[in-house]
Amino acid sequence: MNAKDRHVIVVSVDAMVYEDMETLAKLSAFQSVWHRVARVNQVKSIYPSITYPCHVTMETGMYPDRHGIINNEQPIIGQRNSPWQHERSLVKSKTIFDYAKEAGLTTAAVFWPVTGNDPSVDYLINEYWPQTPEETGMECFKNSGSSEEVLEKVVRPNLPILDNHHRQHPYCDIFIMRCACDMVRNFKPNLLMVHPANVDAYRHQTGLFTEKVTQGLYETNTWFFELMKACEDAGILENTDFFVVSDHGQMNIRRCVAPNVKLREAGLIDVDEQGEVKDWRAFCKAAGLSSHVYLKDPENKKDWEETKKILDALCAEEVYGISRVYTKEEVQREERLSGDFSFVLETDDYTSFSNDWKRPMVKSLDNQNYRFGRATHGHLPHKGPQPTLLAFGPHIKEGVVMENAHLVDEAPTFAGALGIEMPGTDGRCLKEILK
Repeated sequence: MNAKDRHVIVVSVDAMVYEDMETLAKLSAFQSVWHRVARVNQVKSIYPSITYPCHVTMETGMYPDRHGIINNEQPIIGQRNSPWQHERSLVKSKTIFDYAKEAGLTTAAVFWPVTGNDPSVDYLINEYWPQTPEETGMECFKNSGSSEEVLEKVVRPNLPILDNHHRQHPYCDIFIMRCACDMVRNFKPNLLMVHPANVDAYRHQTGLFTEKVTQGLYETNTWFFELMKACEDAGILENTDFFVVSDHGQMNIRRCVAPNVKLREAGLIDVDEQGEVKDWRAFCKAAGLSSHVYLKDPENKKDWEETKKILDALCAEEVYGISRVYTKEEVQREERLSGDFSFVLETDDYTSFSNDWKRPMVKSLDNQNYRFGRATHGHLPHKGPQPTLLAFGPHIKEGVVMENAHLVDEAPTFAGALGIEMPGTDGRCLKEILK
């Protein structure tokens, strides 16, 4: 089949894990194709195992030390919550969208992270939300790269579903999947990548395996049926390879700790009369179950040694949620993570981290963001339940089961199904599941 006649749809069900397959296999949409499915039971994620770095790995086949996205948030020091990394220009390596465009294929993305204003995505709705109270839904998607054609044919008809619930589930996910269906019917892209996050949200809210999470899997089944129906309506179902994947797992947690409290009390963070940061020498930027520690002057040996001494002492006391303090060199060598930080803190497996510098140092859990729920992620990729991969379609071998693969393998495998190549990635095409 000519590459221009091929279609690949990638649905990333955020935080879906191998253990969820027992439920999905019994639900109508997935049950109808289960005899055709090839599977990778456990896909090893990347470090930190959080959404934006993972999805950039899934589209580039690169580890974070090459693609450059190491957190959901921008690395802005002195803020409790920074703006997220929405723009494609932040990614340092080529993506599957770039390779598909170079091959003359059409591309689409709906809420795929870090695709803002991506010139290689023809039909784009970036994972983005109004950044000010004045910015409307139509404006926010236009500002992040949606064309007038996409705005009128896809966004506007579905925008009432959001009804100002831009980051609330399942409203946001219904909007996402309805937009994906309309992308298929209107444009028939060769490559469509879409990212619903309801399962992830429910795990944050209620824990790893709960009735709410099961509800999320039922919702996923409904939306997947709608997506297959859209392909049928568009006349491309028989030429479409589907991949249902995930970015990371999660782990149940009990508390959230703010290491910056100790840095402030040691004089490494200075605050003003209102208690806000006015200067700093060291600062922790949380990534859920890990945290990146930045030095204002990374070449200052005294600051490096003072900060390392404090962090090592917190780790040794075994009460502050830190199981290991990585140096930048250690974490790059062992986990392929690199950036402008000097240290990385890893969880004790039941503690999340925050950016705050005010006491209390240990805070109870709530659901104000992903770091503070009943379960979360950002931990080392070998820990906890593992993400998984399902695939079926004309170029997928039926019934093949692989036990293990890596997140970096996914982009070259999607490319293989499209009939194109992605040279020089850190991963490999999983030819075991492709015809």
